[in-house]
Amino acid sequence: MLRGKRGLVVGIANDQSIAYGCAAKLRAFGADLAITYLNEKADRFVRPLAERLGAELLLPLDVEQPGQMPAVFDHIREAWGSLDFVIHSIAFAPRADLHGRLVDASLEGFQQAMRVSCYSFIEMARLAEPLMNPGGSLVTMSYYGADKVIGNYNLMGPVKAALEASMRYLARDLAPRGIRTYAVSPGPLRTRAAGGIAQFDALVEHAVQHAPARRLVDIAEVGRLVAFLVGGAASGMTGDTVFVDAGLHNVA
Repeated sequence: MLRGKRGLVVGIANDQSIAYGCAAKLRAFGADLAITYLNEKADRFVRPLAERLGAELLLPLDVEQPGQMPAVFDHIREAWGSLDFVIHSIAFAPRADLHGRLVDASLEGFQQAMRVSCYSFIEMARLAEPLMNPGGSLVTMSYYGADKVIGNYNLMGPVKAALEASMRYLARDLAPRGIRTYAVSPGPLRTRAAGGIAQFDALVEHAVQHAPARRLVDIAEVGRLVAFLVGGAASGMTGDTVFVDAGLHNVA
């Protein structure tokens, strides 16, 4: 259902990444992919995955490095000329700020978390807009901690809340161009990024005990939802936060 569509996937670190689950399903449904890696250290992990997916483009992207993001979109413009979707699956907060109380968060840590986790989505939207075909879409990854206070989520709660609000305002800004935006909100997943959350195992145990389905979702289920959102079947939706968490958000 995605044959002929081309998109950028940002955030693959390994084959357990949410971004990889998305990329694998997008490719399985026929999309052509451009994939980014954080730095030279990450390249050796991501490159084999990009080859497995048959990605046409593999590009470096550290959103904190000036000029790297415009270079990615310039490369896509030269190679493809247009774009149908962008998947934004990156987030970061310094460990000391993430593990501490929000009231104790440093200005530097808060600004870095916002820069990487939220503003980068706005920047991607700005750079993608002139390349987007009608019906194009932008998808970012959120978490239930954006809406409710979750133990040990701390600084990332306000950051993800800002991300979801930004997604809604981008929906308003980009709708006249036929571009849709979404936030996908999975339940807790055992990814490398999630390992930075204090007492993550307790969060997982709570999710399994309280979700109506009594289980976690997996990255393939997240990927299938993303494939639906970027496809034509979701043409009547935009500005939505869509949960894929085995029903946890309804009861937690």
